[in-house]
Amino acid sequence: MGLFGRNGVVRQQEIAFARKLLVWKYEKSGIGLPEEAILRSMAEKVVADAHEIAKKRGRNVLEILKTQAKDLKNSITDQEKKK
Repeated sequence: MGLFGRNGVVRQQEIAFARKLLVWKYEKSGIGLPEEAILRSMAEKVVADAHEIAKKRGRNVLEILKTQAKDLKNSITDQEKKK
């Protein structure tokens, strides 16, 4: 496994960070956590989206990750309220 790339150490750390942000947002909002596989999938999507945005806009991936995690949590919260 290399340092960079889709399966690199840096990408895995970004996914772990995004997962922690999502868990924190869920706990803060009082919503129960989804299954681990779903949480991991959401974190991977947040990281992929952040990299895509960074490519297009030249922004910092860390800041984008924070924003994406917040937006994802808000959309899930809205879905939970509709049920």
